[in-house]
Amino acid sequence: MIAVLVKKEDQVVVREFFELFKTPWEFYRDDSAAEVVICSRTDVPKTNAKLVLIYDGEINSFDRANEIQIRPQGSKKTLLYHGAPVPIYGNRLTFGVVAGQSLVDERSHEAAMLETNLSRQTFIRIGYDLFQEIRQLLTVGQPVDRAQIPALEIHIALLRDLIVGRSIPLVEIPPVPEGHNFIACLTHDVDHVGIRNHKFDHTMFGFLYRATIGSVIDVCKGKKTVKQLAANWKAALSLPFVHMGLAKDLWYQFDHYVEIEKGLASTFFLIPEKGKAGRDADGRCPAKRAASYDVAELGENLKQLAVTGHEVGVHGIEAWRDAAAGREERERISSLINKSDIGVRMHWLFFDEQSSAKLESAGFSYDSTIGYNETVGYRAGTGQVFKPLQTVKMLELPMHVMDTALFFPSHLNLSSKQADDVVRPLIENAISFGGVLTVSWHDRSIASERLWGDFYIHLLEQFKSRGAWITNAMRTVSWFRKRRSATFERVASGDGSVKIKTSDDSDDGLPGLRVRIFKPNQTAARFVEMPFKNGMEICVAA
Repeated sequence: MIAVLVKKEDQVVVREFFELFKTPWEFYRDDSAAEVVICSRTDVPKTNAKLVLIYDGEINSFDRANEIQIRPQGSKKTLLYHGAPVPIYGNRLTFGVVAGQSLVDERSHEAAMLETNLSRQTFIRIGYDLFQEIRQLLTVGQPVDRAQIPALEIHIALLRDLIVGRSIPLVEIPPVPEGHNFIACLTHDVDHVGIRNHKFDHTMFGFLYRATIGSVIDVCKGKKTVKQLAANWKAALSLPFVHMGLAKDLWYQFDHYVEIEKGLASTFFLIPEKGKAGRDADGRCPAKRAASYDVAELGENLKQLAVTGHEVGVHGIEAWRDAAAGREERERISSLINKSDIGVRMHWLFFDEQSSAKLESAGFSYDSTIGYNETVGYRAGTGQVFKPLQTVKMLELPMHVMDTALFFPSHLNLSSKQADDVVRPLIENAISFGGVLTVSWHDRSIASERLWGDFYIHLLEQFKSRGAWITNAMRTVSWFRKRRSATFERVASGDGSVKIKTSDDSDDGLPGLRVRIFKPNQTAARFVEMPFKNGMEICVAA
């Protein structure tokens, strides 16, 4: 058991942290029998705990009492944990050069962690405030230059290592569905539906330029093949016939996605109102943000998506800044699909620190806006679904990989091979840390002039070969709700065994959970793992 002592304002962060690091814990009590005590921005209590972890980015009473030499380093710096970068957004301290330290300053290589043994207890001083870092990640998020670092997952890994490395048993329900290595969530932002809706506007002229001159440039740069060039020129020449109704619409891709995904479940986020641009953060209404299709005309498409196991959500316009507008947007899509439990992703990823509460007030089950327009990676530092600190029930499904971020000239502007090199580490992280890798592929991206369908198919093949559970947004969120509902009723250690009793009454057809037990003094394997069963009790020899 872990006992946590923090200031009252940090308790909400602690609760969410231990939903992500799903292991037994409690808030510190004077009579606590926990083997591990975590202190953050507080005095160290008198305790018999075997291990006391002191997280703080400021000099505290423990430092002064033990005459620890402190070197303040300011904020927004990077540490290295076993060589892996760990961005620290709050204040940070180091303790001079200490041989053999695994957590050090990136530049000076001074230790950011110091171990002291006093009266058969181990005290480890860590030079930053863990829960302030978690707050920063779950509210403000990471800047673009740190996007590829799963910072929150590294904080969990460090804490786990500190506990297990001191011969203390640890029980955990990892964010990995039974029978799989990670979750791959497939989503599609539906911005256009058909090019027939665009006549002599910026979208049509942009298509013609990119399909003709732009494709020639892409071939010269190695970003497109001659075959793709020919396909785009053919598409450009067919445009008049599309508008006359004599040729199939180039951007009508619902059926094509169903065919490509071959029975896999994905989510289509639909813009709820035609011609409405909505306001941006500066109060402006950019006309090009408005949709040119009417979702009410897609009734048969929506029925077919439901039959093939796909999900429909809201691609919100005003919901991020206005709860009443959000309710209208939700109800408009909800009435079309006859389903009230739906999620949202904001168009253009508009969001601020108050948006989560507004989206929950609008009645959305989950949001999937937290991500980047200009790059790929971990805006919130995690591959896990989490509960924003401002909400009661609504969860956030972070978005990690968007097609336009990979391939737009104004963003990463990558070739297919370069994109593969960028996405592959995210897949490796998902396998290493667990959680979900959420992909957003726009409705028109597998059509001319983009022709990004081959890379999307490549992604699906990668997910299958790496053991992913491939599913849609709602089922991903539902699995994480299932994990969050599991509770530890009793944990005991000290008699050469680890015992745990859990309870979870859900039986919803989703993949099961796992129970992972890290055993002290284990040499053959770092942990043992077994499927979770409702009400199970485990006894594993240490």
